[in-house]
Amino acid sequence: MPLTKFENARQALAPVSRQAAAEGIVLLRNIDNVLPLHKECKISLFGRCHVDTYRSGTGSGGAVNVPYSISALEGLRGHSSININEELVQVYHEWLAEHPFDDGGGGWAAEPWFQEEMPLTTLVVTTAKQCSDKALVFIGRTAGEDQDNAVQPGSYLLTDTEYDMLQKVCAQFDDVIVILNVSNIIDMSWADTITNKQSIKGILYSWAAGMEGGHALADVLSGDTSPSGKLTDTIAYQIEDYPTSANFGNRDRNFYQEDIYVGYRYFSTFKPHAVQYAFGEGLSYTQFERDLASLTQHGEGKNKALHFHIKVTNTGHVYSGKEVVQLYVEAPQGKLGKPTRALVGFNKTRTLAPGESELIRVTVPYALLASYDDSGVTGYKSCYVLEQGRYQFYLGDSVQAATPIEATLDLDNLLIQEQLTEAAAPITSFERIRPDQQIAQGIYSLTKENTAVRTVDMQERILSRLPESIELTGEQNIKLSDVKSGQATLVNFIAQLTPQQLATIVRGEGMCSPKVTPGTAAAFGGVSNDLFELGIPVAAAADGPSGIRMDSGHKATQVPIGTLLGCTWNTELNEHLFYLVGQELQSHQIDTLLGPGINIHRHPLNGRNFEYFSEDPMLTGAMAAAQVCGLKSAGVSGTIKHYAANDQETARFDVDSIMSERALREVHIKPFEMAVKLGGATTIMTSYNPINGHWGASNYDLNTTILRGEWGFEGIVMSDWWAKMNSPIEAGKEDKSFTSFMIRAQNDLYMVVENDGAERNAMNDDTLDALENHTLTLGELQRSAMNICRFVMNAPVMSRRLVPYEPIRSFDSAEHTESEPVVSINDSISLNCTSNTAISLEVKEDGIYQISATASYDRNSLAQSSCSLSINGEFSMSLPLNGTDGNIQTIEGLQVRLHKGHYQIQIEFVKPGLKLHQLAFTQSN
Repeated sequence: MPLTKFENARQALAPVSRQAAAEGIVLLRNIDNVLPLHKECKISLFGRCHVDTYRSGTGSGGAVNVPYSISALEGLRGHSSININEELVQVYHEWLAEHPFDDGGGGWAAEPWFQEEMPLTTLVVTTAKQCSDKALVFIGRTAGEDQDNAVQPGSYLLTDTEYDMLQKVCAQFDDVIVILNVSNIIDMSWADTITNKQSIKGILYSWAAGMEGGHALADVLSGDTSPSGKLTDTIAYQIEDYPTSANFGNRDRNFYQEDIYVGYRYFSTFKPHAVQYAFGEGLSYTQFERDLASLTQHGEGKNKALHFHIKVTNTGHVYSGKEVVQLYVEAPQGKLGKPTRALVGFNKTRTLAPGESELIRVTVPYALLASYDDSGVTGYKSCYVLEQGRYQFYLGDSVQAATPIEATLDLDNLLIQEQLTEAAAPITSFERIRPDQQIAQGIYSLTKENTAVRTVDMQERILSRLPESIELTGEQNIKLSDVKSGQATLVNFIAQLTPQQLATIVRGEGMCSPKVTPGTAAAFGGVSNDLFELGIPVAAAADGPSGIRMDSGHKATQVPIGTLLGCTWNTELNEHLFYLVGQELQSHQIDTLLGPGINIHRHPLNGRNFEYFSEDPMLTGAMAAAQVCGLKSAGVSGTIKHYAANDQETARFDVDSIMSERALREVHIKPFEMAVKLGGATTIMTSYNPINGHWGASNYDLNTTILRGEWGFEGIVMSDWWAKMNSPIEAGKEDKSFTSFMIRAQNDLYMVVENDGAERNAMNDDTLDALENHTLTLGELQRSAMNICRFVMNAPVMSRRLVPYEPIRSFDSAEHTESEPVVSINDSISLNCTSNTAISLEVKEDGIYQISATASYDRNSLAQSSCSLSINGEFSMSLPLNGTDGNIQTIEGLQVRLHKGHYQIQIEFVKPGLKLHQLAFTQSN
């Protein structure tokens, strides 16, 4: 039987996901060449996560229904050169049977960040040692939406049981390898303090590696693949050493006092001795030499760039491997102050055999060497400049190990790179850090200075830039396809839309809209009959970024988490991986993936760091651009998120991210700029939080001044789901209904209202009221409608046959077994269930029946749950529900056409959490 489109896409994607997972594994310690493993060496596996292996985080970024998932045990067992102590595995299986995996009930963000670990007795460990040579100890953590990590056991710290496990294993085994199956970096102090620490000869981060993770781990541990992953974050000895610790987790205002000195930029400049494992660090089974072969300069003006040609040689004698070339710069301190190291370029070799070399080119645009002057201290306010002095370049295999090379850029005078305008500056001043006096080579004392504050009149800025309104013409029989084919202009097409239709098109519907692929996050575009008749199809958006989330229960491939993919330092691999993800999206008729996530790892405790790449903006931007390019090559789009500064989960809907304009531009939105300019991104999702007083979805300077005015972005901007907005002029009070502020800021789409709620304004937003009272112009609303239509015209949905949404599906009756209990369609069906169930239904009269249910979910309104309803084995509809705080609510399902007879109704709880109380079939007149 030929494979389906889904199966073809999955078969192509799985091996590349496995390769990416292997390349993102980071080996941090390998004393006495304890790795790779050899067949004659038997290994004992400790820690439950060798069985219950984490494949992703929780929430929208990890909730993918997978066809299979390879645990660490399955991957290691399946490798011919790895010899496992099966007696110990059996001990774990027996214990796990009585202590099953705790998924917190399976509800939204309910899963605990760690699993209860099997307590070890000395007898178990000594018995294992008698029949094995080496020990693999697994430590597992997940993380996710709505909850940050904490400096507590089972989160950032080891539990007492985990610590005891390490102590007991190290006491008996001379060769211990610790495998960190985690979504975020964790405290590593135990590696240097635990009793018999000398036994820990191997440490690696295997991360959460998707559904092929177990195979990838086996590839690396066996030596089939030499590890080539490098850290994308700094691991400090103490959590207090991170400069963001003083402000991270605040619930009202979060001052970014660290300014541009995030992660290694801070540690390299002020506190290198506080670093346990450095940014960019990661071992291989072989060794490499890196030598600068040549340096040339090309381009003129703002397009100038330096081209470094670096010869990389595998100097080992046994193993082939890949190496990452990392290039850093030390810029002159000047008047602005700079970090003593900043990543300005990187590249990765192909697999090099022992003795083999490759010439690698790393291009460094002058733009990456420039600093933004937000105060005017250089004489050029709101300008990217290169201050005069020497720019010294460093080459190495981590930021700490990088050494100076004979490559400098010497400027006799300040060089203007790009003159911009002040945008999104803070409203009130606060203190930020900067270098003061040099106290050692490349190390500075720390001082503070006040940030510059906003001087722009936002009312004047916005009102002076209002788009012209297009005169309404009424129906002219122009279809969107006419615009795409060049037979009509987009302006003439939009002129046909009434204000009511314009207000409808800026509302997306979901979750689990029946108008698009089942179980996806949103439908947008032609969500009403009026819009559809104008030839506007309904586009689909699906959660990502580690695979397609479909709350209908449909399956998709889960790729590794963002942090692991960042640790590959391989843009070509990321681009190819997401080209294949894009093909899977196409096979499911999904137009945009809600990813990649490209916020900065500002602090190790952010619960959602796993969705993002790194603490470094340049590395993050390069990875984002690669993934967006890959998706674009497959004909779909990546919705880069969350714009901007969504870097903590605590109070993420309310906490004001207060930062300097320099920190905003150089660090927190730099990845978005790169994804737009280099990756051609056409969709962006704004953040929940305010930035300098203005909520992300209604922040005019972010969404219009910078994004569209400076970067030339021509795509759509959508809100995060159920976001709030406030005035782009006065800031002030925020609310979900203030969509007029969103439209004025040029956040085009509000995500989301309930299904079939866009046309009837189910959320009672203020768009039409604002038009009527002239606080929003028709031109602004038309501008967003044009952005949406422009996107839809270039989306896959426009190439598919334009099929109207059919709200009523027909089902035929099935054979009935007399022994089965039957309920009548005329009765209210009492279920009171929280797990999968089935009923046999008797229909006594042909007709159209409206399906509804009553349900409750004891979580807040941002928690999401879903069950799917199938009729005679055929998927019929999703029944989604947000948290109800335990109150019973009605879920309106779809209408179905049923004939007299019997039907099997199957209910599957795809995302547990809700309680289904009653199901009803009401015959329509």
